Amino acid sequence: MLVIVPTFNERASIQEVARLVLAAGPALDLLVVDDSSPDRTAEAVREFASSTGGRRVHLIERAGKLGLGTAYIDGFRWALRRGFGAVVEMDGDLSHDPRVVPRLVESLRHADLVIGSRYVSGGEVRNWSLLRRTLSLTGNLYARIALGFEVRDSTSGFRAYRSAWLDADFPESTSEGYAFQIEMTRRIHRSGGRILEIPIVFTERSTGRSKMSRRIVVEATWSVAWWALRDRFDGRSPNEAAPPFSRP
Repeated sequence: MLVIVPTFNERASIQEVARLVLAAGPALDLLVVDDSSPDRTAEAVREFASSTGGRRVHLIERAGKLGLGTAYIDGFRWALRRGFGAVVEMDGDLSHDPRVVPRLVESLRHADLVIGSRYVSGGEVRNWSLLRRTLSLTGNLYARIALGFEVRDSTSGFRAYRSAWLDADFPESTSEGYAFQIEMTRRIHRSGGRILEIPIVFTERSTGRSKMSRRIVVEATWSVAWWALRDRFDGRSPNEAAPPFSRP
């Protein structure tokens, strides 16, 4: 199993994230996709890999800040070329608890996509303002109604996929943040995949700056509206839609 962590200025936390991922299970590898972080996050990853023998820690260094969506797509392709059976997405700022990764992967026995959800029974968000919490809940409700799925936390970036549902020829995406996660949820749903949510506790980062911005919120709002229109005029139910992913 491969855990993919996209980074931009996560030097303060990335070594602890790496330590916890490796400690979570001997079958877990870590791939950091770094967008030329000015704080030298990639250097910290190399130092950690060297100190641990390096066999389970991998690094892709990209030329510039290319975005979350393309970081995950590059990670998916890397994983597929090397035959990993499951792929996990998570943040590199300790807002996602790496110790939950085995539970996400284990839950893939019953699903094709498992989402670590803040908004199912047992889920929780800590250290968010009322405005941030309201934006997140409203965005998820909007996506759920517009796109016709029952997922309560389609914006969550802590999730696991069975690799059989990922496509090495996945088209380029410039989506970031909310929009990319909603896009992936929609693709699995439209392809007839099984989606499961399990509760997680999300803790707002204690170091660095949040990547959330007004542009990301606007992008997600317009993207969901566009996908909803396309799905409506497509005229097919999700299971009849041409699957953009390879079926198992």
